[in-house]
Amino acid sequence: MRKLRRLNQFLEERWVTPAYAGLLLLAMNLFFFAAAVNSMAGWLYVITGMILGLLLVAASLPPRYLRGLMLERAKADPVHAGDRLRLTVFLTNATPTPRYTLQVIDPVPSGLRSATQRESPQKAIEELRPRQTVTWQYDLIPPRRGIYEWQQLYLRTAAPLGLFWCRRSFSVPQQVVVYPPVLQLQQCPLLDQLGQELSQEWRDRQHHLHVAQEGITRALRPYRWGDPLRLVHWRTSARYGELRVREFDTFSGGNAVTVALDTHSHWRGEDFEQAVIAAASLYLYSLQQQIPVQFWSPATGMLHGRPTVLRALAAIAPSETDAEYPLDSLLWLTAQWPSPEPLPPGSVTLLWGEPPSRQQGRLLWIDRDRPLGLQLQAPVSYPLA
Repeated sequence: MRKLRRLNQFLEERWVTPAYAGLLLLAMNLFFFAAAVNSMAGWLYVITGMILGLLLVAASLPPRYLRGLMLERAKADPVHAGDRLRLTVFLTNATPTPRYTLQVIDPVPSGLRSATQRESPQKAIEELRPRQTVTWQYDLIPPRRGIYEWQQLYLRTAAPLGLFWCRRSFSVPQQVVVYPPVLQLQQCPLLDQLGQELSQEWRDRQHHLHVAQEGITRALRPYRWGDPLRLVHWRTSARYGELRVREFDTFSGGNAVTVALDTHSHWRGEDFEQAVIAAASLYLYSLQQQIPVQFWSPATGMLHGRPTVLRALAAIAPSETDAEYPLDSLLWLTAQWPSPEPLPPGSVTLLWGEPPSRQQGRLLWIDRDRPLGLQLQAPVSYPLA
């Protein structure tokens, strides 16, 4: 049955396949031909020839009927998994004659369709007037994250006689980016406390910058209006005959939370998806709370900005890519404990998989049988300092 269906689809895309009415007419023609051979009646041969001519004309018309039709797509905005995705297709009749009984089929990837939606989306168009454009919009609810690409749209018709089906493909590329779902975190003590630690560290460094001025001078520049007099380097100013002020090195590292995802291949599929959801949720929560944040993984390197990070998380997958850890402390999402290499000082590990054998100082074990959102919002029960 499956082979017969594939043969029918192959013929429909390359030539034509008979519709139900066409099969009945073909069977009737064979019956008349057999009767004509048996009785040698000329009128039966005439009927057989007329039906055969009608079938040949009906088989040649549908491919021509689809010529002059144009298909276009509208760009699809990125969505999160589980949200509504709207796709738009435009069908234009560029010919001076109308078209009837058309069917548009969009072979979207199976990852964009829900479990109950087995067939590709399709739209029936009764009439398409000359120079008219018909807009077809339909909605999908993608269940999984990913970057989905497909190239084709199909037009199918049995017009004008309805005896043979014909389907032709049109090259109309489409790309859809489905971000991972994001948990609506009302609080996250883990990130809040890390943000406070980093802010305090940054303030301490800035205080050290203003107090310990000797020995950290990077360069001398001419005095500008508004510069404090305490920055004037009097010895150099006396030498050049004009005021020169000191510029100091600023500390730029260690003042942002780095959400890091381990992409090595020791993950279970469900655990990795949970880790991706956790990474997206923690990153967006940090942005919402105005905590400086960045994302890092061995496969992507360091990334900044909401669209860039979410797109990377939509496409990310376990791999064997190796990379050195960033210098800043990490919020390390992994399924391997202990880490094969020491993490930067101050790092915290979120562990999926088997629970650790003993209580660890900077480790939070994620229980796959409990809601992830509740675990991320639970009070921190281990020392971070």
